Amino acid sequence: MASTEEGGRQALFLDDLSVGQKFISGTHALDAAQIIAFAREFDPQGFHLDDAAAKETLFEGLAASGWHTAALTMKLNVQSGLPFKGGIVGA
Repeated sequence: MASTEEGGRQALFLDDLSVGQKFISGTHALDAAQIIAFAREFDPQGFHLDDAAAKETLFEGLAASGWHTAALTMKLNVQSGLPFKGGIVGA
């Protein structure tokens, strides 16, 4: 789909983006307590819950859930100010 004008800015569709294109976003740090709290509620696998148990996995230590990092990625995308037409996903 072609881009459209929205609020004086070029509104983007995901099809307008190219592999390798770079954007700057904010950052979001996670500490062990946040990683564990998310995992307890949504993704209770050992390597998300226990650093000692995680040392015996390919992660070699506590690892944030992919669901957690995906949600944070969405948050940073939305907060970046890129003018996505009608939202980033859906429709």
